[in-house]
This record gives sequence, C-alpha cells and structure tokens, in this order.
Amino acid sequence: MGPIDAPYDRLAALPRELWLPGLVTACGNSAARLADLRGWLDALERGQLPDERLDFGDAQALMPLRTAIGELDLPQLTHGVPALAEQVLRTMLWHLDRIIDLQPRLTRTQAIAASAQGFREEWAVEKSGWEEALALMQGLGDLAHLRWDELRGRLTAREWREAQRISALLAHLQPLAELIRSLGRAHHHPDRPPALAAQAALDTPLPLHERETRLPDAPGELMGIRHSDRIERMLGSEALQIRHPVLHKLWRARLAESRLLTYQSEAVLIEHVPDPEGRARQRSVSQPQRLERGPIILAVDTSGSMQGAPENIAKAVVLEALRTAHREKRGCLLIAFGGPDEVIERELRPAERPQDGLDALLELLGQSFDGGTDVQAPIERAVQRVREARWSGADLLIVSDGEFGCTPATQAHLEAARSELGLRVQGILVGDRETLGLLETCDAIHWLRDWRRFSGDTPQREGFVPVHTASLTALYFPNALNARASATAARRGS
Repeated sequence: MGPIDAPYDRLAALPRELWLPGLVTACGNSAARLADLRGWLDALERGQLPDERLDFGDAQALMPLRTAIGELDLPQLTHGVPALAEQVLRTMLWHLDRIIDLQPRLTRTQAIAASAQGFREEWAVEKSGWEEALALMQGLGDLAHLRWDELRGRLTAREWREAQRISALLAHLQPLAELIRSLGRAHHHPDRPPALAAQAALDTPLPLHERETRLPDAPGELMGIRHSDRIERMLGSEALQIRHPVLHKLWRARLAESRLLTYQSEAVLIEHVPDPEGRARQRSVSQPQRLERGPIILAVDTSGSMQGAPENIAKAVVLEALRTAHREKRGCLLIAFGGPDEVIERELRPAERPQDGLDALLELLGQSFDGGTDVQAPIERAVQRVREARWSGADLLIVSDGEFGCTPATQAHLEAARSELGLRVQGILVGDRETLGLLETCDAIHWLRDWRRFSGDTPQREGFVPVHTASLTALYFPNALNARASATAARRGS
C-alpha cells in the first residue's frame, strides 16, 4: 500500500489479526483508529497503558475501556506476549463498536458505561489463572512467535497442566536447580582444560586409613593375668588342684566365684576404611578451576523402572533445565532414552524456532515412562554432539535410577571426550544405590536421598530411606571398582 491508499496504508504496520477490527469503525474515525492502533499494541507489549492521546478520535468512548484495562492489570499479562496484546485489542474494539448498537435504547453515556462493563466482565473471567500460567510459560520460551490460538491451545492442553504440576514440585527441589545452573563450561580456559583436573583426581588413590579395633578375650597377644571362670585360659598352677583330694574342693569354690587365675589376651583387628580427613586433604591439594554456565545436554532415563516419583523428578529436571537455558540464553539438548532404538533427541531452545523447544518439553511431560534401559545409544549420541562447535562447552547430565550398565566401548568414547574436550558427566541418582554403570560413567553423582517424597502431586513431608548411603557398592565391594568408579565414589563421599 502507498499514500494513495491513505488512511488504509496504515494497515501495513499492523498484524493481520487487527486488520478487520481496525477497519470496522462505528465509533471514532478510521484514520485515527488505524493511526493509534500501532501505539496501543506497542504499549501493551511493553506492559504499559497507552498514552491517553491515542483515543481513536473518540476520547469519551475510549477512556472507560482504557481505565478497565488498567484496573484488570492486563498490561502485566500482555508484556512480551504479542498474541495476548492483540486479543485484548480485538476485544476492546468489539466492545467499542457495540456502543452504537445499544443506542437509542440507552443514552450514549449509558451505552459507553455498559460497553466498558461488558469488557471488564469478559476479561475478569478470561484472565483467571493466566497470571501464573503465563509467568511459567514466559520462563520456558519466547512467546512472541505464537498466535493467539496457538497460545491458548497450549495453555489449555493436558500437557500444560502437567507442566504446572511439575513446576509446583520444583519449589522443593532447589538443590537440583543449583546443580543445573552450574552445568556447562562456558568459561573454559584453553590453557587449563578441566579434563586435566579430572584426570588428576582419577590418578589419586582412594583415600583410606587404618582403623584399629581391639577385641578383648579373643585369641591374640597376652596382656596379663586376671580372675575369671574361663577354664580354657586357666593357669597350670590352678589345673594342678583339680586332681588333689582336698584342693579340688577349693578349686571348685573358686570356679563358682570366678576367682580362678586365667590368662588375659586381646586380639587387634586392622581394617582399611574411607578416611574423611584424607578426602579433605585431597580436596585442598586439587582445586580445579570452577567452570559453569554453558550448554546443557540432558540424558533422561524414560524406562519403566522410572515410573512414579523418579518420573516426576526427571520431568522437573527437564523443566528447570529449559527454564535456566531460556533465562540465561544457553543451549539445551534433550536426549530421552528407553530401550534399544528408543532415543528421542530434541533441542529445547532452538535459535530459529524457539516455540519448538516448548513443544518438545510438553511432549515429554505428556509422555509415560516405560520400556527398557539402553544407555549406550544416548551416551554415544551425546559424545557426538559435544564434538560439534555449538555443544563443545556442554556438560552431560544423566537423570536415572542407575539401573543400567555401560559397555567398555561406550566408556572408551566417554574417556576420549573427557581427555580431548574436557567433557564432564554429572549424574542425578533417583534411586537407593549407585550401580557400577553409573559409577563408571559419571564424574560426580548427586543422590536425591528422599526421592520417594515426590510420588504424588504434592510432596510428602518425609520419604522413607531404606539405606544410610547410596555408596553400598563402594562400601562393601571396593575391589569391584575400577579407577573411574573409585574416583567417583570418593567424590560422592566427600
């Protein structure tokens, strides 16, 4: 359109959804309405009320509607959500043009008041529950690309209600939020790769110390002579009295009173157990550079053993990861894995179509966890992605109950990525024990001890914990651990 089409050339500056309500002008005049609509839309997208001078040529009719928008705090909802701002404007223009329909049954003043009241009542119902929903959605993606029907469709979907439920659980999982925030190696220094620090930790032997336990009366070193009724430890002088015709009566009396002279011995048991002070010394010697805030690669176990509380926690981790990535403008890649050939890979914050990340999240939240566990494919896929420039500074976070093993070939790929790229692998254990697969895969394991609390929609006050530590394998079968697993176990205990 050009100046020859004035004032309708102003439609070019408006989204197509506002063309029809902008052209139908029963109140004010077309030129002023088309000129002022852009200002209204920009102000609402900024979260502000528009200037009073933008009155569509009929300030008397528009002012009550503008007041209603302010009283309902609609600019707060439309901030950063163009689709919602357009819907507010379409509704307002419909009520504005309805004034003439109310006349002559009502005077113009009464018609304006009735129109404003109708707008107020409609949006009082429409915006119910939207503050919380939009606050959550704005934290998960860019809403500027969504049309009104797309936005409303997502907010009414079953998957979105699941997202709201999972979001409520996150308030009780703050340690996981801190862990997710620290993921990545954006501040990686080429002269000090983190892989060296990780290798140094591997080369350091598991800190152990000797624990001495003394066992009184056990066979061992002679400590002296004492009174007792222990015949097997009786001195020879006491034994001579047994066959004496008179002294054997004295011997029996002393036996009854536990007054026999007996040898006192003591055994000494030497055990090698984890040394807390040794771990502290180890930490003081090796302080790797703190690296954080980079891309995130999530490998989420969706096997059948994750149903219930682990599934809720896994979904909460994905939700918080996307929220963190969106807030800090970081890359986030989701690899959901189950049995063989059950690997779903989706980027949660793609640069070109940011709404696709939100759709991927909702798809996962609406999914039920079932199937087997095959960790080889997702780990090898993660290693491939880390070798790409976009994900070279990423940490790999595995969320699992630990019920898996890892083949030597996959471990070799991980070790190569660690040494060449500085890859760090973190694990969130939603179970009761660390398996060899988890120990051999991860550099650090974060045990969510009270994971049973999250089996329902609302976290229980306390969760049953059947074991005192998740490091049962390292505690009772230390010789089964290789160097990687031993180092991971040592860091878990520290």
